[in-house]
Amino acid sequence: MVSITNRATSKLIQYLAAPSGLNTNIAALAQVENVTLSPLPSQHIFTENVSSDIAEKSGEAKYAAIYVYCDKVVNSLTEKFRHFSGHLQMEIDVRVSQDRLEGVDRISQLYAAAVTETLNQMRGDWGQGLFYPGTYEISFGPIKHGGRNFIKSAKISFQVDASIG
Repeated sequence: MVSITNRATSKLIQYLAAPSGLNTNIAALAQVENVTLSPLPSQHIFTENVSSDIAEKSGEAKYAAIYVYCDKVVNSLTEKFRHFSGHLQMEIDVRVSQDRLEGVDRISQLYAAAVTETLNQMRGDWGQGLFYPGTYEISFGPIKHGGRNFIKSAKISFQVDASIG
């Protein structure tokens, strides 16, 4: 079961880091909205489910950043004779930080919009028994103290259908 979650996380990062992936959508959105959004270097993409407090204490917090991970595995045996047939609950946690309170909420929403546009482009068969049907949900967390002074998180949750064996 662990290998299917690793495959899904790896595929997701591969799509996000692709030349036509997240940074292309960040640039397009910045141009349309007439704002400055920095591209997200690959060193700011993490494969961990770690709180912002712990990330900062460990010294690995960078902003803007995304954390990609599998939150839940459900083997619903939709295909009865498969070893695993169900879905993976995937999460992309987008974190932004700046020194002023003003605008941090909007920046968070814009990065989340760039992620969801990338997800829209990833709809369909991912190979290796993974399929993304295209639905997602965004939840915006409150602005907290941290990072450069203020930190805001947007969590994009979605399911990937999976079957192996």
